[in-house]
Amino acid sequence: MVATTQNNVPQADAQSVLTKAVSRAAERLQISKALLASILGLSPATITRLYSGEYVLDQKRKEWDFALLFVRAFRSLDSIVNNDETARVWLNNQNLALNARPIDLIKQTEGLVRVVQYLDTSRGIV
Repeated sequence: MVATTQNNVPQADAQSVLTKAVSRAAERLQISKALLASILGLSPATITRLYSGEYVLDQKRKEWDFALLFVRAFRSLDSIVNNDETARVWLNNQNLALNARPIDLIKQTEGLVRVVQYLDTSRGIV
């Protein structure tokens, strides 16, 4: 019997979906495996296994929460700029509102949350 999540999606499927979403977002943003490891709180070796399909994110560990935030940041940024190159430029340039480069902030939990909140707020402005 397969455990289910709140939306009745089998747990194994949710884990696979988020794992793939994280790796695809990192690829599109050209986030290195080392930086992704830092963002998710995993070892570089685990990230290599994640990319090869030998490892899926675990809902019961903090990596899950960090992965959700990372994908949320990517989706918000993508909806605002709708261009991978522009998204990469935004991540790597100084942001006056955040008082830092977003790429530097997302390495730590507090910074990742700040970037997500900033993007969510920016996305809500019409």
